[in-house]
Amino acid sequence: MAADFAPVYAALRELMLRASPGMVVARDGAEGVMLLAPWPHPRKPKEPMWYGSARTGKAYVSYHLMPLYMNAAMQARVTPALKKRMQGKTCFNFKAVDEAAFAELEVLTRAAAEAFATPLKL
Repeated sequence: MAADFAPVYAALRELMLRASPGMVVARDGAEGVMLLAPWPHPRKPKEPMWYGSARTGKAYVSYHLMPLYMNAAMQARVTPALKKRMQGKTCFNFKAVDEAAFAELEVLTRAAAEAFATPLKL
């Protein structure tokens, strides 16, 4: 029997939308929610800059936050509790609602949205 991740996804979707002011909703449906920065990719100006997403997979709900990638200051804000849930540099995985972890993730997401409020300088 497959796990019911609907409550986990619903909570993470709402968190991302609430904590990411200024980001553009590119998708919000059966495939998950995906947000883009309000400016184009600095190296590929014809493409949007990906900000983050949440989606349900077979084994967990994944929450991606691109501002963490190659940003040491932002990575340093990841708490030890959230580090345990990380896969790679920008992805957090959840199998159940975890109010404490979600609160920490909201603080991190708000900081990420603030960091992405203006275009990256590469």
